Amino acid sequence: MAASVYKWLIMALFSMSHPFYVSVTEINHNEKDKTLEISCKMFLDDTEKTLKKQYNMPVELTKPKDPKKAQEMMSNYVKKHLQLKVNGKPVEMEFIGFEVEGASIWSYFQVSKIEGVQKLDITDNILYELYDTQICILHAQVKGNKKSTHINYPETNASFEF
Repeated sequence: MAASVYKWLIMALFSMSHPFYVSVTEINHNEKDKTLEISCKMFLDDTEKTLKKQYNMPVELTKPKDPKKAQEMMSNYVKKHLQLKVNGKPVEMEFIGFEVEGASIWSYFQVSKIEGVQKLDITDNILYELYDTQICILHAQVKGNKKSTHINYPETNASFEF
């Protein structure tokens, strides 16, 4: 129930001219492939502002002049601001890519060789350098068990136990 309420809220927030500052991270354990599948959704304009501030250069993600550089910037930014521990051990996220969807941008990652997940610790401060009202909504799914929470600036940590 909570996950569906969060999804409805996020759809509403991402569809309007946004007075709210929200990112959404979804983490799913794929038992068959033994991977964590991670997707992060952010407002496109906030992401471009943040990358411009971080790299001190104009950033255009819808139709980047240098797609390879845009991929590198997105990968580095999210990896710096989203860290995961599975069962108490830090894991390395592999960047898959990103796509622009209307006023938002999705970035995709995966973590290989994840046999099982009993505990998931998340450190998330995506877009915190822009707004002190930023909210990070987190969803995780392991063996069909869905859990959700949110963290508000300046908080950065959340945990799920399965």
